[in-house]
This record gives sequence, structure tokens and C-alpha cells, in this order.
Amino acid sequence: MLHASELALFALATVVMVFTPGPNMIYCVSRTLCQGRAAGMVSLAGVQMGLVVHICAAGAGLTALLLAVPLAFDVVKLAGATYLLWLAWQAVKPGGRSMFEARALPLDSPGTLFRMGLITNLLNPKVAMFYLSIFPQFIQPERGSLWLQTLQLGIVQICVSASGNTLVIFSAARITQFFKHSPGWLVAQRYVMGSVLAGLALRIAMTERK
Repeated sequence: MLHASELALFALATVVMVFTPGPNMIYCVSRTLCQGRAAGMVSLAGVQMGLVVHICAAGAGLTALLLAVPLAFDVVKLAGATYLLWLAWQAVKPGGRSMFEARALPLDSPGTLFRMGLITNLLNPKVAMFYLSIFPQFIQPERGSLWLQTLQLGIVQICVSASGNTLVIFSAARITQFFKHSPGWLVAQRYVMGSVLAGLALRIAMTERK
């Protein structure tokens, strides 16, 4: 069993991950702005199911396997860093758009929204790198069952992620209205998001195997 202080530290790491712009947040916000909060919450449900898959994979030892095989780790690391750099470029390139800028998207059914949320999370390099570089550091083999520890961490992550993303979804329309009437802040937000994504990509690229 993990101590409360360790779970609190893990929760803090999860908060940082949740509020760092990435594919999950971009998808949920874009769907919220296009189809409303209900669509955003259905999309978030798919994202959360993706977390369940990641947690089960971590419990099954896939994280340890990737850490043990240098080539597999390097491929995932470089692919994730490249994808985040691409997202950073999309944010700052001439004519780029903020994730809080309303756009026309095709209206999707709840089933499609859920599946796309699931797929977005499963292919999210930011989440994959979280499980490669941060999650294993909180697992203590001498504390007993690894599955039980994984379940503890997983519950904390799901609760924090669901709460943080719900806050973003319910604030998306208000934030969009603010940016609509403050074009200067909209441009600044694009560059801040691009810088954060680029910094995260650099951090991932420099991650060493434990």
C-alpha cells in the first residue's frame, strides 16, 4: 500500500499532466465548442476509458517491458516528441489556430465521440510518456502487490483527470468568448501553448531509461 503523501505527490504530477495542453484536451475542447458540453463530456468519457487501458497495461508489466528494451523505449520516446513538436508548430505557424478558437467540425454521434476520445488517449504520446517516465517511480515492489499499488495510482489519476478536464470543458465557451473579444490574448495563448508543447517534447526526447 502506498502512503497518503506519495499519493498526493502523484496527484500533483497528474494535475500538471492534465493542464499541459495536449491531444486529449484539444479534442475535448474542440468537441465542446462544436457540439456543446454534452458532446465534450462524452468525448471525455472515451478519454477516461483510455486511461483505464493504460493503467491495466501498466499493471500487466508493459511499462517495465518498454523500459527494459532500449529500442522500444527509444521509438516511443522519439515518436511522442515528434508528435508534440508537430502540435506546437500547428499552434504557432502563420494562420495557426488556438484550441479555444471556435471552428466548424462535422457533427458526430455519441458513439463516435466516445470512440475518438478513446483512440485519442490510446495514441496520446504525452500519456504514454507519463507511464514510462513518472508512473514507475511511484511503484514500490517492497510494499506488496503491484496490482494493488497500480489500482491506487490509477484511481487517483482517473479522479484528477476527470475533474480537471470537466473544469476545462465547462469553462471552454467562456474562455472562447474572452479570446473572441481579446484577439491579442488569443495570439499570446497560441504561443504559450506552442512553447509548452515544445518544452514537453524536449523533456520527453531527453528522458533516459531508469
